[in-house]
Amino acid sequence: MFKRSFASRDRAGKAVKSKKSYREHAKPKSQRLESPPLGSTLTSPIITITVGREQRLFAAHEDVLGLSPFFAAACRGQFLEAHSKRIDLPDEEPEIFACVLEYLYKGDYYPRLLHNKRRNSWELEDAHNQHPEKSGGRGSVESTIYHSAVGGVILKDTVVYCVAEKYGLDELKRLALRKQGLQSGIEVATILRSARYAYDHTPEQDEKLRAHYLALIIRCRRTFKRSGTMQMEMEIGGKLFFDLFVSMCNHLDDVIDATQVF
Repeated sequence: MFKRSFASRDRAGKAVKSKKSYREHAKPKSQRLESPPLGSTLTSPIITITVGREQRLFAAHEDVLGLSPFFAAACRGQFLEAHSKRIDLPDEEPEIFACVLEYLYKGDYYPRLLHNKRRNSWELEDAHNQHPEKSGGRGSVESTIYHSAVGGVILKDTVVYCVAEKYGLDELKRLALRKQGLQSGIEVATILRSARYAYDHTPEQDEKLRAHYLALIIRCRRTFKRSGTMQMEMEIGGKLFFDLFVSMCNHLDDVIDATQVF
């Protein structure tokens, strides 16, 4: 039922030369994020974006922002009434918006997702060092961020996925989900906090990120059942844990059905 565990079998191996970026490997071409023509990018108006509680400033070309339906609508709506060419995003995290902006310009965000052609697997750039277990399988790259609205540390790619849903960037959602599948060594509390965030910031019909967390908990059940944090979260409750119960029942049914065949 679930195809990806937290410690993915697609996790990076040794560095090799035969690698392609996620954007180069994407198929078909019609699903790729297409950058605007060079001329229009250079001549389109510059939009100022203020992000977060500290109002960190970003700047981007209107044509680039227009690749997102959310920002295309924001630009049209604001510029009809004002000439400031400014968009305010007080509830977003600057680090996450930087990822979105990098994706809009380059088709990926750091660390880039690379396809190892020789191993036929996915890996993240700069994910190789002497102690990869200390960084969630990402080498020197942090896999978590402190989210001010949550008041704690959560998984970066989960937040990127959720804002991609908000901004109408389906390919960015797929990219963030694949990157999240390459993580390992994340604390139980961080996983559960991130799972709640995913449930709070995705529509019910968008099940991919939610299913990722359900699959993770089921596959790592020996760790979670010994966790005091898991017990506390289950006592608090929420739809996450009802879905987990249903998923575990389905998993058990599949196991029983498989054994009865023989």
